[in-house]
Parts: sequence; structure tokens; C-alpha cells
Amino acid sequence: MKTLGVIGGLGPMATAYFLRRIVEMTDAWTDQEHLDVIVLNRPSIPDRTAYILDRTKPSPLPPIVDAAKTLEQLGACCIAIPCITSHALFSEFSAAVGIPFIHILRETATHLKENGVAAAGILATTGTVRASLFQDALAEQGIRCILPDEANQQRVMSLIYDDYKAGRPLEWEKFQLASDFVRRQGAECIVLGCTELSLIKRDRPVGPGVLDALDVLARASIKRCGKPLRPAYEQLITRA
Repeated sequence: MKTLGVIGGLGPMATAYFLRRIVEMTDAWTDQEHLDVIVLNRPSIPDRTAYILDRTKPSPLPPIVDAAKTLEQLGACCIAIPCITSHALFSEFSAAVGIPFIHILRETATHLKENGVAAAGILATTGTVRASLFQDALAEQGIRCILPDEANQQRVMSLIYDDYKAGRPLEWEKFQLASDFVRRQGAECIVLGCTELSLIKRDRPVGPGVLDALDVLARASIKRCGKPLRPAYEQLITRA
């Protein structure tokens, strides 16, 4: 039995939804057929975007490394972090332990490539954008990366921080405006590139041509730990 390690709390509700998606996506019919998961819920880890934009802010790296080492000691076979912006530090924290991390951005880019997407619109934190995380991951697969303009990037950040992280209701118009902008620039698929934005799909229909990176991470976690995936989740881009 392989055990998944999860560094959670970045943010807390996104972690809870990630665990829910693992359960929903696993092809299991009894409790015992589900995946063993060790979760370290650490919302105290400093904000990743704040650190990327201003390196005088507290670094999230030491507590992430500490959590990873704890998960390794507890017997996890691999680690998932349902926080995309944290992957700006991927090379540092992945080198700190002997078990692999699942790279949510590379997995997402691969899924886009496998499904014939040539241009993807990315809705993500400003930290993720500034660190060129999706730009680099998509370029490795030959996929054009389309980002919001400044006004729409501010709307995306407001969705993440003012709505979901603050526990307030979603302002749907902000999502629509940002999505419409990247569609007009040629995006064939919109990537929910922050795990808080995954909650939009949880709460209401987002329409066709949307890929939730958190779903990609859940899918990869199930497969990496040797559990079967429900057939409906082999392809994750929405069709309706």
C-alpha cells in the first residue's frame, strides 16, 4: 500500500477540496480500496506570492522543507502540494527529501498536450505569473501561454484573495471578464491555475474548455500511488 503525503493549508479550503477530488476520482467501491493519505495542514506557511514579489518577506521554503521531511519520515511514497505558486521553489524543496514531489504544472501541461491544446489561457496568482511557472511548463510542451492583462490579473487576484481566501462569496463577473479576455486572445482552453480558483468549478458550472489544475494533481496522485482512476476522469477538460 503506497501512501500519499500532502503539504496542505495553502490555502485550507483548496486542500479540503483536493482531498475530496481524490476520493471522487478513485475507482473504489469500499473504504479499503481508497488511497492512504497523510496530510500536514500548515496554513501558517508564509504567503508564496508575497515572497516572490518581495524577497524581504518571510520565506515559505523552510516550513515546506520541514513538512516534506516529516512526510518522508512518516512513510509517504510521494508528496503533493495543492498550491501552484509554491512550485517557484520546487527545485529547492524537492532536493531536500529522497521521495518525489508531483509537479502540478508539468502534469497540467502534459494533459493539455495530450488533448491537443495549442494555446491555453492561464488564470493564476501574480506570483505564479511573475515566476513564469506556466509559461515555462507550457513552452516545454510547445503550447502557447496566454495571460490576462493587468486589469484582469487584478480581478483574478481579487477572486483568490478577496473572495475565496477571505471566505466571502464569489464575484462571478470577475471570473467571466478575465476568462473572456484570454479567450479573445486565442485561448482554446482556460486553466484554473490556482487551487483557490478550483473552488469556482466546485461551486458552479464553468462551461466547456476549462481545465482545473487541482484535478490534474488529484489524478496524478491517484495514479502515482497505484490506485485505479474512474474512467470518467481520464480526460479532465470540461465539455459542457
